[in-house]
Amino acid sequence: MDSLLLLLLHRRHRPFAMSSMLAVSAILILLLPFAESYSVQELLQSRGLPAGLFPNNVKSYNLNESGRLEVYLEGPCMAKFENRVYFERLITANLSYGGLIGVEGLTQEELFLWLPVKDIIVDDPKSGLILFDIGLAHKQLSLSLFEDPPVCKPQGVLEISGRKNGEFQTQR
Repeated sequence: MDSLLLLLLHRRHRPFAMSSMLAVSAILILLLPFAESYSVQELLQSRGLPAGLFPNNVKSYNLNESGRLEVYLEGPCMAKFENRVYFERLITANLSYGGLIGVEGLTQEELFLWLPVKDIIVDDPKSGLILFDIGLAHKQLSLSLFEDPPVCKPQGVLEISGRKNGEFQTQR
């Protein structure tokens, strides 16, 4: 009788063990895109964004469980998509599917003014467009500009925060 009871208890708990193993497997699969072994470009693509939003000199990145993304570059640098863009050493944003919201550390040149990029959004990938929110305006660009990471050059980088005699300094 005792062995029959043990057998019934063992069979009763087996589905629980199987469902636990399935749950753990599902969690591991969901966390796979967050692993450090993935490049930031692969992470962006897994979230519906183009691979070339960050430059070619990304040193590392962190993504926490709430979606806060921190991208560390080898140093501040200048690149060009349609216009020139300035990347600080650290760029942060909230990463969601199809968007980088609350971007910090990225500015874009518009009509001789340097404006901070606040959000980067791909509403509909089929449209072929990406939206840059630069505060005063929203700028739509072709997704094809962001297929590959841009080459980012430290030479001639403008010091956005440093001024001398009311003009921007050029760092050499």
